[in-house]
Amino acid sequence: MSDSKEFLEYILKQIVDKPDEVQITEQEGEQTFIYQVRVGKGDMGKVIGKHGQNVDAIRTLISAVSAKAGKKRAILEIIE
Repeated sequence: MSDSKEFLEYILKQIVDKPDEVQITEQEGEQTFIYQVRVGKGDMGKVIGKHGQNVDAIRTLISAVSAKAGKKRAILEIIE
């Protein structure tokens, strides 16, 4: 598990009501990290947050961590 994936998993498990249901799949390309996040039923709203504030903050954080790893982009997909 990469540092980025561990970091994302830690953040999400703090936000949701069902942390045991958080699943993250990470794919790494030459210039990109793609994170597919699956959360428990009813937790999508917690991840997105009011007016999308939580998901925007999460995207900013994973972009910063990915940039530190030498990647130009980080893509976050959230599935319930």
